[in-house]
Amino acid sequence: MDFWNSAHRIYVSDRHRDVHYARIAENFIAHVPRPDAVVLDWGCGDASAAPRIAAHCGRLLLVDAATATRERLAERHRGSETILVPAPEELRPAWDGRVDLIVINSVLQYLTPEEADGLLAEAHALLAPGGRLVIADVIPPGDDIVADVGNLLGMALRHGFLLAAVAGLAATFFSPYRQLRNTVGLSRYTEGTMLGKLIQAGFTAERLTPNFGFDQRRMAFSARKS
Repeated sequence: MDFWNSAHRIYVSDRHRDVHYARIAENFIAHVPRPDAVVLDWGCGDASAAPRIAAHCGRLLLVDAATATRERLAERHRGSETILVPAPEELRPAWDGRVDLIVINSVLQYLTPEEADGLLAEAHALLAPGGRLVIADVIPPGDDIVADVGNLLGMALRHGFLLAAVAGLAATFFSPYRQLRNTVGLSRYTEGTMLGKLIQAGFTAERLTPNFGFDQRRMAFSARKS
């Protein structure tokens, strides 16, 4: 959490960040069930394309555990009637049983399996009957940093920020993120394990394609509140 609250270099440039969030918004919008739906982006990050998502739903809740991220989002969307930025601890009981769609994208890899179970339980309580949970960017066993580098360079070449990507990779080599990834690691799941966790949390679940974002080596899942 200290890392996410710092001035990190996860995105090598503004262009990288905006291309990433534009693709996430496209994926997200495809799952919004109706124009008046209440939707929640859990672990939203900078969410630079949030207004695009908000235009397709009734209320958009942007939730992130990093205080610095929430402060930026709250200032950016101050006065908006559609976009709210609650802290995770403010969701319940205010929104219990009221949310139609929850998206958790690129989050589970940073949680322990026990923390992931707690998050799924929270999501189950927040969803309305028949509400839908989409979990995306789940890392399978065997995925490694070499493949991540190749994915970033391919994305950069297609979207016009290759030089920034090369410079960013050099900076990342010495960054706290690489050190954290090497010492703490990332949580990884097989398809069967992830489906089992969702069923145990009270969902009916299935594998979802495509995955959110540009990395189709990673997995996505769709789950309904039973």
